[in-house]
Amino acid sequence: MSRDVRRPLPPIDQSALERMALRYVERYATTRAKLVQYLTRKLRERGADGTIDVAGLADRMAELRYVDDRAFAEARATAMARRGLGPRRVRDALRHAGVGEDDAGAVADTIDEGALAAAIAFARRRRIGPFAPQQAERDLREKQVGAMVRAGHSPGLSRVIASLGPDDDIETLSDRY
Repeated sequence: MSRDVRRPLPPIDQSALERMALRYVERYATTRAKLVQYLTRKLRERGADGTIDVAGLADRMAELRYVDDRAFAEARATAMARRGLGPRRVRDALRHAGVGEDDAGAVADTIDEGALAAAIAFARRRRIGPFAPQQAERDLREKQVGAMVRAGHSPGLSRVIASLGPDDDIETLSDRY
């Protein structure tokens, strides 16, 4: 009767951690904070062999431009807006990914400018308002507004879009928002 007994992995030294960091940044678009979380988790799982500077390693990866928080924020914000997610949801995602205030602030104007286009994309995808086959009843319209608010859109804009009928023109929204 054989038992599958695995030997514990050896502790991580500085060079092994650097190799792990390189593999991680070549595989994933990431931020400095997420890289630090990953490396810290690996050290916690396997232990450290000697003194290891995780923050210094993440800073060096950023200096070498392997990790760029601003480029990550721009790419994530653009992708989320294309999917129809609103400014609040995008900001929350960037904060959760560890993007700093400076880098998130740099893309904030882009996020706010695209709010209407993102709301229209969300409404089109979910068949809300002018993209619905027929005018929604009050209960359904409230559910649609709730879905748009959860997607990060402002309640006012969500109500206006959900109240539009299939015959209404969405071009009138660009004058108001």
